[in-house]
Amino acid sequence: MKRVFITGANRGIGLEFVRQLLERGDQVFAGVRNPDAATSLRRLSAQHHDQVIPVRIDVTDTGSIKAARSAVSIHTNALDWLINNAGILQRGERLGEFDAAMFNRTFQVNVTGPALVTQAFVDLLGAGEQPLLVNMTSQLGSLARKSSASTHSYSASKAALNMLTRTLTYELKPMGITTVMMHPGWVQTDMGGDNANLTASEAVAGMLNVLDRLTPADTGSFLQYDGQRLPW
Repeated sequence: MKRVFITGANRGIGLEFVRQLLERGDQVFAGVRNPDAATSLRRLSAQHHDQVIPVRIDVTDTGSIKAARSAVSIHTNALDWLINNAGILQRGERLGEFDAAMFNRTFQVNVTGPALVTQAFVDLLGAGEQPLLVNMTSQLGSLARKSSASTHSYSASKAALNMLTRTLTYELKPMGITTVMMHPGWVQTDMGGDNANLTASEAVAGMLNVLDRLTPADTGSFLQYDGQRLPW
């Protein structure tokens, strides 16, 4: 049984991670901004009791992150996986219409958030079995694959998250923690839209298959849901 903390667990990929982790018997600490409004998560919690524990967390608020860490530590003294999944995407950005507040918000959620969550939970993760840090990224953060003028702030934030993950690798590897950047594919969620070619169930099943097979030799890798390595 793995002990997993995941952010952004109220819908989409995050919620599907919770579902599939529960199905295989793992214990999940499901981080959400407002547990009371997370209807699907609350339903899972009622069905699985102590196997899934909703945790209030706002990844843009240091106090909230620290409180979430304290809440998790009531139930466990170690985590095996930490999945930084919370993220936002601003659509329709065009040169001439850039908004500083939106860029700042995107980086705060997509980059600073994972950095601060990792910092807060690293001691619990370091005490886990074959501990793994998963930062959910996107191929839109790949410089080699970028071929259109779109998703400016989101793409830039994911490129920054990739670099953050690589730099963290050198601090976390001596602690026995494996790090990985994971692109889920184009997924049918509120963010991905209805035209995406993968369901959340397919994407998460693929990612779990990849994550279960990782070894310390894979640390610092940029992978997608089927295990393919992506270019920087």
